[in-house]
Amino acid sequence: MSPRWDPNPHIRRGRAVVFNLHAHLVFVTKYRRGVLDEEMLTRCEEVMRKVCEDFGAELKEFNGETDHVHLLVHYPPKVALAGLVNSLKGVSSRRLRAEFTGRVNRAIMHGRFWSPSYFAGSCGGAPLQAVKDYIAQQKRPDY
Repeated sequence: MSPRWDPNPHIRRGRAVVFNLHAHLVFVTKYRRGVLDEEMLTRCEEVMRKVCEDFGAELKEFNGETDHVHLLVHYPPKVALAGLVNSLKGVSSRRLRAEFTGRVNRAIMHGRFWSPSYFAGSCGGAPLQAVKDYIAQQKRPDY
């Protein structure tokens, strides 16, 4: 490895790529029902951690409240974020509804656990303005 590259545990490497992609994801329960408790959040984190591993991603941070969860996911560029989100929501919904049937009233939630919408924000790395300035300062060749 070149001496320019300091070992950084946050920067991952593939065969032809070096990357550091993080996404902040927020999933809200259907109709924003306050159904999540400590036990459900713990189980939800376990399920979502496994789904991330299956995608080659890493769940760096997880927490939530009664009606929503926050995830910080470190993922490779080959993963389509929408596909990862669909699996995270789908698998966790099936598992939570099956394992906590008494707490999740299917009639109220109409057979769904999560709202169909979600928040996804990119995070980490340099601030946006620093990246813009860096790109603007590149020297174009004079031909």
